[in-house]
Amino acid sequence: MASCVTGTEAAIRAAACRDGDAAAHLKLISVFVIFLTSVFGISAPVFLARYFHGKPLYDKAILLIKCFAAGVILSTSLVHVLPEAFESLADCQVSSRHPWKDFPFAGLVTMIGVITALLVDLTASEHMGHGGGGGGGTEYMPMTAVGGLEVKEGKFGADLEIQESNEEELVKMKQRLVSQVLEIGIIFHSVIIGVTMGMSQNQCTIRPLIAALSFHQIFEGLGLGGCIAQAGFKAGTVVYMCLMFAVTTPLGIVLGMMIFAATGYDDHNPNALIVEGLLGSLSSGILIYMALVDLIALDFFHNKMLTTAGESGSRLKKLCFVALVLGSASMSLLALWA
Repeated sequence: MASCVTGTEAAIRAAACRDGDAAAHLKLISVFVIFLTSVFGISAPVFLARYFHGKPLYDKAILLIKCFAAGVILSTSLVHVLPEAFESLADCQVSSRHPWKDFPFAGLVTMIGVITALLVDLTASEHMGHGGGGGGGTEYMPMTAVGGLEVKEGKFGADLEIQESNEEELVKMKQRLVSQVLEIGIIFHSVIIGVTMGMSQNQCTIRPLIAALSFHQIFEGLGLGGCIAQAGFKAGTVVYMCLMFAVTTPLGIVLGMMIFAATGYDDHNPNALIVEGLLGSLSSGILIYMALVDLIALDFFHNKMLTTAGESGSRLKKLCFVALVLGSASMSLLALWA
């Protein structure tokens, strides 16, 4: 971010790097490169899921992909988005003005993002509870032991099958909701990245950013793609969601170039920093909630494959934890460059 007081040497270096034509050329290259890497990142888990579909390892493979995805999303929110939001609003061009110097708005808006995600989750869950189970779902019947087997009293096996079918449908609906809210949070983040890069006129900054953001989009795409793969959307919806993720950052870059051409605002303008900080904070809050509550807690504490006692359940839980750590470590490592 821009400093309010710059040394002569730093100012000379910044002036040498500021080249609008060279920056525009690099940004046009980045649009195509980032689009292709985004397509690869988000489509890889979807194709892997289709490849394993119907095979014995399908459920375990999907679960491992989802745990890796959870690590990527958690790291994206805490290591990339949130620090950048705080940094934008802490820039001296912003923090020296009212009301930005009077209150920690980045933390407040992050909290609003978390509460908003919770509200969406609660509202959708209540709606699914009333509508998904035929007016509240099938009631649990008492169980009676007969010859060492548990037999359901009342309507016997028919109600049990309906109940299991309703539960599976509710789980699928929940997974679809998680994927859609995740995409909203990630799209906020991608727009911010793209617009910031599009407004920049510093070719020395843009050149390394192209490579760093390409890897960033691959890992973020793997995270979102893993959730989409498990949600069981129809083919048209999967294509639409993948395309939305792939085009958001490139469109953000083009939008940033248009903003600079129309207003002269670059990525160090105070108004641009305020918008970037607020949107980043909101996005971070949404992603933190989704990663911790709807991905990590849901799988590690409520997934039947991980809560099953025995050696196989224990081994799978360890593998999922390793996948989670690998996902978070991979995305965290990218913070060195982007």
